[in-house]
Amino acid sequence: MSSMSTARVVLLLTFLLMSPLMAGGNEVTSSTINWGLLIMNLLGGLALFLYGMSKMSDGMKKAAGDRMRNILSALTRNRVIGLIVGAFVTMIIQSSSATTVMLVSFVQAELMSYAQALSVIMGANIGTTITAQLVAFKLTDYALGMIAVGFIMTMFSKRETFKHFGEALLGFGILFFGMYLMSDAMKPLRAYQPFQDFMIGLENPLYGLIIGALFTGLIQSSSAFTGIVITLAMNGLITLEAGIPLIFGANVGTCITAGLASIGTIRDAKRVAIAHVLFNIGGVLIFIWFIPYLTDFVRTLSSDTPRQIANAHTIFNITVGIVFLPFTTILAKLVYKMLPDKEIETGVIPATWHLDDSQISHPAFAIELAQTEISR
Repeated sequence: MSSMSTARVVLLLTFLLMSPLMAGGNEVTSSTINWGLLIMNLLGGLALFLYGMSKMSDGMKKAAGDRMRNILSALTRNRVIGLIVGAFVTMIIQSSSATTVMLVSFVQAELMSYAQALSVIMGANIGTTITAQLVAFKLTDYALGMIAVGFIMTMFSKRETFKHFGEALLGFGILFFGMYLMSDAMKPLRAYQPFQDFMIGLENPLYGLIIGALFTGLIQSSSAFTGIVITLAMNGLITLEAGIPLIFGANVGTCITAGLASIGTIRDAKRVAIAHVLFNIGGVLIFIWFIPYLTDFVRTLSSDTPRQIANAHTIFNITVGIVFLPFTTILAKLVYKMLPDKEIETGVIPATWHLDDSQISHPAFAIELAQTEISR
């Protein structure tokens, strides 16, 4: 991270930290909410939350990316192992999108079959639940400490590995500082009756699914939206009954990200996106009928609403992965029927089969695809 970008982050943190103090000491009631300040702090906190998540993911990918590629390519011959490896890799690099990118390059290089890749995708959904579990630990009081340590490691460490882990820790701290700002901004809404009525309305599963899907598609991160839902629960602004449909909606909304990412890519990348959509939506359609039972079960595990929502998110993704795992071959065949290989016209030689311009920003993947194309 350059010194200029670091300075911008520090200035932004300072401004957002001071902004609540500029409101004065007047007590806020439902009729005297400073909407301008509330929206400014809420959007600023959301921006830091998303930036911190991106920074944390980037740092972990730089620190462990190549090792994770080796693990993926070596241990995905078995469906069950593929599921476990997908969860582990995504848990480490904190990005199911990055895991999917790796899978596309492996399928193109014929290091694994498409059906094997599907089991890893299911595992990747499980790996993303770790972020929600971390957010539920309520580490906001230590956010600035993590930012300070991460900044020192990033700026002054001589070893690249320490720099990358420092970048991840810096992002983790910024994430929690953004949570703190969002939480602080939403406190006046506890006494605002229209907002309370709206949040109670989200207990209707259909409304929760729609809101969760739309918002996740907007911010392009299901993990980030789940973190926001947990933040609402920490402030007592949302119930468990409303939180579960929202995280189900996040699983639907993240399909939008996969769809957008596959535009203009090779056909195998599109197949991965289609499989991701079918898997996520299918899981939600099955589980939505069991929300009352899931609610009762997670309440037996914890009395803390944020932890209950994080547990529901984890249980949902693990169960869906286990249920769909035996049907990966059937799912692969279905996707191939939906998006078959293009027929090659007689006498026409296609320019390239494996090159994908979207992977230029990932040199290791791009080189591997280029090698596969040269071999062809």
